[in-house]
Amino acid sequence: MLLTNDDGIDSPGLAALYDALRAVADVTAVAPADDQSGVGRSRSDAVDVDDHEWGYAVHGTPADCAAWGLRAPVFDDEFDLVVSGCNLGPNCGEYLIGHSGTVGAAVEAAFLGTPAVAVSAYHREEFFPPDEVGFDAPAAVTRDLVDRLPDSGVFHAADYLNVNAPMTDAGELRVTEPLADYSVEVREATADEREAGGGAWRLDNDYWARLDQSDRYPTLERVGETYPGWSDRGAVVDGDVSLSAMRVPQESVHAPAIDELVAAYNGHHAPETAADD
Repeated sequence: MLLTNDDGIDSPGLAALYDALRAVADVTAVAPADDQSGVGRSRSDAVDVDDHEWGYAVHGTPADCAAWGLRAPVFDDEFDLVVSGCNLGPNCGEYLIGHSGTVGAAVEAAFLGTPAVAVSAYHREEFFPPDEVGFDAPAAVTRDLVDRLPDSGVFHAADYLNVNAPMTDAGELRVTEPLADYSVEVREATADEREAGGGAWRLDNDYWARLDQSDRYPTLERVGETYPGWSDRGAVVDGDVSLSAMRVPQESVHAPAIDELVAAYNGHHAPETAADD
C-alpha cells in the first residue's frame, strides 16, 4: 500500500494512518516534503525525492507523490492501493473536492489504474481542534475500511473513495454524494484590500459568505440544516462517516441534444459538391 497526503510527510494525520494501517497491510509512505494543501491535482514535470524512515519525501504535490510512487522503478512490487490522508479538515462538496490535494492524489492514482481512498478528518466543534484530539478515530475507520476492501468488490464499480470521518465519536458509515453548492461572487476590491496586495478584483467563494460568520473556518454544523441527508456534508454534520464512491472525472455524456447539435453544425458546414455538367 502506498500512503500519501497533502499536509506533508511529517504531519500527525499521516503518522496516525501509518501506524493504524500497518496492522492490516505493508505500508510505504510517499508524501510531500512540506505542506501542499489546496493544490488539487496539480502535477510537476520534475521532482526531487529524499529518503524517509517510512519511505520517501517528494518535493512536489500530492499528485506527484502518487505518480512517482506508482511509476518510479525503485519498488520490487506494484502497489495495489493508494491511501491519501489523513487530512485535517473535511473535504466535502463537489467544488472543494476539486481543490483538495488529499483527493487530488487519489484521483491521480485512479487515472493511473490504481484504486485509492482519500481520508479527511473533521472535528464537530472546532475547525482546527487542539493537538491532543489527535487522529486515532479516523485512522481506526480507515483501517477497518481498508481491511474489508480486498473482498468487497467495491473497486469493480468505483475508482476511488472519498471518506470524511469525525475526529471523535464516529457514528455510522453512510453512502453519500458530494454536494453541489458552489458559486462565486466577483466584486471590486476595497482600497484596503488592494493596498494589502489582494489585486483589483475579489473572487469570493460564496460558501464562506453564506455562513455569515466572522471567522474564516467555521464548523459545518452552523448551517447543517441546509444540507440534504444524502450529501457528504449532511453525513458529517450528523457525526457519521461519509463515504462517496467516485469514478474519475471526464466521463463522456451521450444525449439526443448532442447528436442534434452535431448534425446541425455538420449540415451547415457540409462541403460543397461540384455541380453535374
